[in-house]
Amino acid sequence: MEVVAVLGEKIAALRRKRKMRQEDLARLLGVSRQAISNYEKGERYPDPQMLSRLAKTFNVSSDYLLDLTDNPN
Repeated sequence: MEVVAVLGEKIAALRRKRKMRQEDLARLLGVSRQAISNYEKGERYPDPQMLSRLAKTFNVSSDYLLDLTDNPN
């Protein structure tokens, strides 16, 4: 599976696990709901700074988001 698709699935799963809406995550990160939707659908890839912010928000490693490891820490 393509890295962008896996990344999107992980973002969506982590967001749902925390009972957040796309709007909630977007507000927290200072982006539009559409940006979050695009990340989750694999239509857009977050830049390195946003990837880092996503990892910090969900308390996981960037490597986990990029599917380089199964260990979220």
